[in-house]
Amino acid sequence: MDGTLLNTKGEVSQLFFDQFEALQKLGVTFVAASGRQYYSIIDKLRSIKDDIYVIAENGALTMHQDKELQTTEIDRNTYLELLAITEKLEGSQVILCGRKKGYILDYGQDFIDMFTEYYDRYEVVENLAQVTEDQYLKIAICNLRGAEKYLYPALKHLEHRLKVKVSGEIWLDLSHRDANKGYALSQLQQSLGILPEQTMVFGDYNNDLEMMSQATYSFAMENAHSNVKAVANFTTKSNDENGVEYMLAKMINAKKKLL
Repeated sequence: MDGTLLNTKGEVSQLFFDQFEALQKLGVTFVAASGRQYYSIIDKLRSIKDDIYVIAENGALTMHQDKELQTTEIDRNTYLELLAITEKLEGSQVILCGRKKGYILDYGQDFIDMFTEYYDRYEVVENLAQVTEDQYLKIAICNLRGAEKYLYPALKHLEHRLKVKVSGEIWLDLSHRDANKGYALSQLQQSLGILPEQTMVFGDYNNDLEMMSQATYSFAMENAHSNVKAVANFTTKSNDENGVEYMLAKMINAKKKLL
């Protein structure tokens, strides 16, 4: 979604919604895969939410028509261990991404104003360790100075047993090893009987890397991280130039010629 289908204002173009109708007529399945909360994703795509699949929280949750298809969560002991580590990261805000909602401490209104772009349902709590009536899908950490420089070095030692993903310029996510977009997409492909050579994916950041390997037609956005450009088979225009829509138009036209 962010940096890919959404422009820098966080908007989905009307062109995409017009193309979606054409995709449906051609029998093409659309999946929104994002590090965002499920409720935030369907808010952006509310007019088509019942006709799409959603891979949320970087692959920890897969949904269709408000039905849960797959969940990959962190156990409570691991969550508490990670919380103890992440709460010591200077200048950072920690978010517990639960199945029901996101949980944060009172980091101030400026942070909440920014945070609510990605989390439609949330609760401000006094102690993140006391959240027990929910599933732990991932821990997201925000550092406005930069996730790759200020967060990843402090957390990369966890990579032998967890997914440690720089998912945006200021975001890093900690989750179960199988909680990634590639694994979630592979499970969905198997259930729908769709092969990698029948799949097209678009991405811009490191949380899209595993997903790239699940599609023959893997596209890095022009604005993508160099790691994504290195593994994608193709590139397209930037998110502010409707790079996704640009390639969808080509695909739709090509499929129509085959009819």
